[in-house]
This record gives sequence, C-alpha cells and structure tokens, in this order.
Amino acid sequence: MDLFEYQARDLFAKHGVPVLAGEVIDTPEAARQVTAELGGRAVVKAQVKTGGRGKAGGVKLAADPDDAVEKAGQILGMDIKGHTVHKVMLAQTADIADEYYVSYLLDRANRTFLAMASVEGGMDIEEVAATKPEALARIPVDANEGVTEAKAREIVEAARFPAEITDQVVDVLQSLWTVFVKEDALLVEVNPLVKTAEGKVLALDGKVSLDANAEFRQPDHVAFEDKAAANPLEAAAKAKGLNYVKLDGQVGIIGNGAGLVMSTLDVVAYAGEKHSAVKPANFLDIGGGASADVMANGLEIILGDPDVRSVFVNVFGGITACDAVANGIVQALELLKSKGEDVTKPLVVRLDGNNAELGRKILSDANHPLVEQVDTMDGAADRAAELAAK
Repeated sequence: MDLFEYQARDLFAKHGVPVLAGEVIDTPEAARQVTAELGGRAVVKAQVKTGGRGKAGGVKLAADPDDAVEKAGQILGMDIKGHTVHKVMLAQTADIADEYYVSYLLDRANRTFLAMASVEGGMDIEEVAATKPEALARIPVDANEGVTEAKAREIVEAARFPAEITDQVVDVLQSLWTVFVKEDALLVEVNPLVKTAEGKVLALDGKVSLDANAEFRQPDHVAFEDKAAANPLEAAAKAKGLNYVKLDGQVGIIGNGAGLVMSTLDVVAYAGEKHSAVKPANFLDIGGGASADVMANGLEIILGDPDVRSVFVNVFGGITACDAVANGIVQALELLKSKGEDVTKPLVVRLDGNNAELGRKILSDANHPLVEQVDTMDGAADRAAELAAK
C-alpha cells in the first residue's frame, strides 16, 4: 500500500525523523487559517500517489493566507499523471541550502535490503540515477544487523555527505530504518532531505510503501487506506478474504494458487487475440480450500463485475481434491440462486490433478445449463474467450 505524502510525514514524525509542521485540507478556503497558523507562508502540495508533482505544477509557494487560498484552488482538482488531486497539504516553509536523497527498499534480486543515498537529490534524482550512477551510493543492509550507527556512517561516507551534517544524517538514517522495520515497509524514501540555511537537516518530502502481507500485525494501517479511490469489487473481495485484483478484460478468472492463476491470465490473453481481443477481467486466487462458501464468494464477486461476459474456473487438484472443488462449484451455484443471484454468464471449468475424473462426473451429473467442461487448460481458455466474444 502506497501512502500519501502527509501519511508518510506522520509516520516519520512518529519515529523521530525531523519534519516540518503541516496540515491537510480539501477546500481552498481552509488554506487561509492553516497558513496563518504556519506563520503566514506555506508550501501548497498536491496529495497524489505519483511522482513529478513539482514539474506538473502541483507544488506551489504561497506568500500569505490569501495567496494560499488561491494556490490551493489552482491545485485541487488538478490531474497529475491520471491522478485527480482531492487533498493538498500545507507545509511550513524552509530556507533550503542543499537537497539530498536517501531511501531504504527491499532488494529482491539479492535477497536483502538496500540503502540508497545521494548528495544530488531533488526533482531530477531519476536523471541522476540514470546518467550519473556513481552519484547514487548503494549499500546493502543485513536484515539481522539493521542500520546501526556504524552502518549509517558507512552510508553517509559512501554518499559523500558534508562533514558538518554527518551526525544529523546518521540520526535521520537510523530513524528512517526504524520506520522501515516497525511499520513493515517495502520502501521508505526521502526526496529531498535538505540542509537549511541554519544547517538543520529535515525530511521535506516522503514516500512510503507498506507491505500488505503484514496487515495482520499492523491494525493501525487500515487508517491509511484510500477508500474513496478503492475499486468497489476489490474492497468487497477483501472483506470476504479473497485475493482479488480487478483487470480491464471480459473473462472472469478463478483458480487455486497464485502461480496457476497467473498462468491462466496468460493463456486467456493469448486465446483472446483471435476472439475479438478479449482479455482477463481479474486475478482471483481462492487458495488451497475451495469450499462452497469460498467458491460462492468468488463467483459472486466476479459475476458482479459488469465487464465479465464469461468465467473460466481453472483448478489443479492437490491438497484439495477436484471432487471437493466440483462439489464447491455445484453448491456455490445453488447458494447464489438461493440468494436471488441467478447465474446468467457461462462458466468454463477445467479440472485436473487429484480426483479429476470424479470431479468431472460430479459436474456432469449436476448438468447445470451454463457450466461446460473442457479437459485442457489451453482449450478451456479458448472456449472462455470465445464465449466472452459472443
């Protein structure tokens, strides 16, 4: 889960990272009082989950409270890379002398964590990384050791931070590591980390991505969810405990196991090329247990998508045998009917693996008019795409 800047700022402050005062508003007029409370001047910053806000005109300096109202009005409602601005943060101003960059992230390729730092931070850090890779220090961080004072000083030295702010940057790096670990983050980034004219180091902007798999031990993180922007189908699936992602196609997908579902997306996309270019409508992994309730919940979510024209149920029986899956499908259709949710879209089912023959017999005996079986994965994908195209 990616956070808005103001949410990242709040986490930084919680763990001792030096930040400036700020407040979030969603109407231009609210900027007047907030700016007055911040000393009469403020930086008005669009709150969207994308980069490049400054270059897009989403960050403006307000000279006084009236100017803040005007600037907030200009930014609210703005489109920045497809993201509409619904909130702005008014932040205290700072006299910036230099801008730097620091971050921690999960380095999947090397199975470790990585610290990155540069004394050439700011809006053009991406260009710096691409054209002057030597200007961006990359220091591996051992998960067991973490960022000790010694590791923080190693990062500072590698990035060549000025000697007069070394101790401050060391403290910031250790506090940011606390944010990274305590909040179960996958990315913690400060750009820019600045030195003010008075020589104080501050985090002026932050980006944080939280690990959704750690939600069970981070109950407070539910407050960070952007419910207004959430897809209603994804929200409904989450409430039912389903691993669901909405896509932009027409063939609903249900499978057991993330790898199988990913492969199913590929074969459906390939098959759809010859059937009016139909594509997968979703990712839905029902996991190892395909009970009637789980299957009913999955079908309910997928059939509730107006874009779906057909459904492909692709199951490889392992721990959960195919006969249990087949019974789940039959019972799910009955459950949906009992709720008054008649199934009107065709289902293509492919069963393979443990007790596949018995599972196919159960579906054949049920003889549901909208359910048809295909033996192979490619054949089932082709048939589901064909039905969606019709």
